[in-house]
Amino acid sequence: MSKPLSDHDKRKQISVRGLAGVENVAELKVAFNRHLHFTLVKDRNVANKRDYYFALANTVRDHLVGRWIRTQQYYYEKDPKRVYYISLEFYMGRTLQNTMVNLALENACDEAIYQLGLDMEELEDMEEDAGLGNGGLGRLAACFLDSMASLGLAAYGYGIRYEFGIFNQKIVNGWQVEEADDWLRYGNPWEKARPEYMRPVKFYGRTEHTPDGVKWVDTQVVLALPYDTPIPGYRNNIVNTMRLWSAKAPCDFNLKDFNVGGYIQAVLDRNLCENISRVLYPNDNFFEGKELRLKQEYFVVAATLQDVVRRFKASKFGSREIVRTDFAELPNKVAIQLNDTHPAMAIPELMRVLVDEEKLGWDKAWDVCVRTCAYTNHTVLPEALERWPIDLFHHLLPRHLEIIYEINRRFMEVREYVASKFPGDNDRLRRMSLIEEGGCKKVNMAHLCIVGSHAVNGVARIHSEILIATLFKDFYELDPHKFQNKTNGITPRRWLVMCNPGLAEVIAEKIGEEFIRDLDQLKRLLKFVNDDAFIRDIAKVKQENKLKFAVHLEEHYKVKINPQSMFDFQVKRIHEYKRQLLNCLHMITYYNRIKKEPNKHWTPRTIMVGGKAAPGYHTAKMIIRLITAIGEVVNHDPVVGDRLKVIFLENYRVTLAEKAIPSADLSEQISTAGTEASGTGNMKFMLNGALTIGTMDGANVEMAEEAGEENFFIFGMRVEDVDAMDAGKGYHASEYYNRIPELKQAMDQIAGGFFSPKQPDLFKELVDLLMHHDRFKVFADYEAYIKCQDKVNQLYKNPKEWTKMVIHNIAGCGKFSSDRTIAQYAREIWGMEPSLEKIPNGS
Repeated sequence: MSKPLSDHDKRKQISVRGLAGVENVAELKVAFNRHLHFTLVKDRNVANKRDYYFALANTVRDHLVGRWIRTQQYYYEKDPKRVYYISLEFYMGRTLQNTMVNLALENACDEAIYQLGLDMEELEDMEEDAGLGNGGLGRLAACFLDSMASLGLAAYGYGIRYEFGIFNQKIVNGWQVEEADDWLRYGNPWEKARPEYMRPVKFYGRTEHTPDGVKWVDTQVVLALPYDTPIPGYRNNIVNTMRLWSAKAPCDFNLKDFNVGGYIQAVLDRNLCENISRVLYPNDNFFEGKELRLKQEYFVVAATLQDVVRRFKASKFGSREIVRTDFAELPNKVAIQLNDTHPAMAIPELMRVLVDEEKLGWDKAWDVCVRTCAYTNHTVLPEALERWPIDLFHHLLPRHLEIIYEINRRFMEVREYVASKFPGDNDRLRRMSLIEEGGCKKVNMAHLCIVGSHAVNGVARIHSEILIATLFKDFYELDPHKFQNKTNGITPRRWLVMCNPGLAEVIAEKIGEEFIRDLDQLKRLLKFVNDDAFIRDIAKVKQENKLKFAVHLEEHYKVKINPQSMFDFQVKRIHEYKRQLLNCLHMITYYNRIKKEPNKHWTPRTIMVGGKAAPGYHTAKMIIRLITAIGEVVNHDPVVGDRLKVIFLENYRVTLAEKAIPSADLSEQISTAGTEASGTGNMKFMLNGALTIGTMDGANVEMAEEAGEENFFIFGMRVEDVDAMDAGKGYHASEYYNRIPELKQAMDQIAGGFFSPKQPDLFKELVDLLMHHDRFKVFADYEAYIKCQDKVNQLYKNPKEWTKMVIHNIAGCGKFSSDRTIAQYAREIWGMEPSLEKIPNGS
């Protein structure tokens, strides 16, 4: 039997990574040695792996810089409309390999590193993930940056340079333990500090209404120091910028205290200012109304808008002259996209700048503001919607509160007219107010975003329909033209070419490489769905990816994995609405069946669940503990053997996703219908040749449509069924518990301490939740889910039919490229035209 190819040889064979020219390899080796030499001259004489990583990163970065400068010059020469994507989260992961892919450098780097006697994968593993996001929202922002650059849009990502990103998760005795993510400890070779563009941001103080207009005085100033990261497009020589702000205290901060002998304390107090960019809030789909969080939200938009206005006014490269003063032109030159309500303060801040500083009249300023801003909603869960207390606003941002009140007062006049259109609906005015009355008055940030934007979109068709039918119904009836849908997407560069080169190559052999920038081309694979050789090639790539991930699991979890077993994944944030508990009930049911009939021919499964629980989310942490407890019992039961394994994947993050997803056979997307806005992990699994078991929720609906429902494992209640249940007799868990013996057995085992013999009551809270307080109706979908899993088991026994279904899924992925999503944002919201034109190389 021929020896399997090494990873190095495999990577060299892959054409989609670009060919390595000899001169290119020689040049890279020289540059690498030069960077390594300077590192060692500075620090020590003996190189370690991290030095090699930095030398390689800096070598690759050299290839970015010329293109980066040239791109910015090109934008100043052409003066296109620019889009500013403002997000409190950018979940970037690692940068090195992605940059090599986009610049067509990977093969040359591979060969150079190999000739230098080093291991490319080992060097790549030295890079820290830039984990500046919680999950879907932050990862979406990262995919969008890749697509905006690849589509030639003049785009800027703006966010916060958190010193500590999403925490590292350790599992200790089955429980989640959080550790700080000190990702900048060794430095970040991809960023460039830009102190020349430092900007002041003001907080606190009071307002003075003078004949010259309103002045915001007695404020505390924090400086925003920008760090720029290059964002290369796919092989088009365009390099855009992500600018992240870091908080710095001004030199004179509190030093008046020095006069009363408090110098040391005054210097220490600088930290209070700098805490603004210290840490990412680790909540996903949950609003925590802390003052520091509101400071972060205002800090990023205040600094960003100063940049926006500066760039709008001075449009010559390298010049700071003011060449444009008519702000009526702003919406023709600037688009601001608000990624959820977190950057909602951009609306009152832009009004403050236009009215107080640029002296525009209110009506003109408001017209400019609305035509410039657009808002993306990411959730319908009530606990996730931002509502800030008026008192906190008044204390922290007094001028902005006045502006919000004025926006609301003027909007009220429009609503009076609306009320006349809906006689008798007296509650409508209250429902639509930007200010929520009640015990503690609050600003409803979603309402502020809708009123202050010209476009509002959801992130999957069903989600956008739910928004206009429920959450934003009143606003839709007032302004139906504002509401749109933009189904999310993922970048095929990272989520296929980079993480699954074997599959990318098999596809390229059949249809060429154009699919990488036009994912719709995958439809052409349908003509090979009955081609035995193609079916074999697809299955072979999957098996190789599974073997590789099995080795990773055995190294890290000391559990022997059966690589012939079905790899069944549910990886995402741990949340009740994502229903990891439904997955747990299937694990237990399947375990019980194997125990009952150990001699039957069962389909072997390795069930893997990964994801982080917000540190303050007790129920989510208990769910993790239950999964690890089930694993402890199942994995050590000799009767079950290798037919079922349950593994909780520790510290799930972008880098682990890149390893896990290519190895998946089955993707679990099992949220209660009407709760998941879109999902993007579901798209990554589909593109990498996994089949989906899922509810008709979020983007699953469109994925099933594109692949064909017969190629999807759909189960459970639809949105209308959930609504009918709520409107009718309601959800009663005990009815299902009493009627379904396998469900009762599983619940009794959890309640009785079968999975926690040393602490029989360990899971009583989870049992109580499922039996009496379950908003997400786990038991209502249990029976349909188990039946559907039986269908999955049956199909898996027929590898050829399984692989045909996989090909249908891959071929249906075209719609789920973030290139398509961004092209739609550009044309339908931002008024910009994407381009696949390659600009001259700047190097």
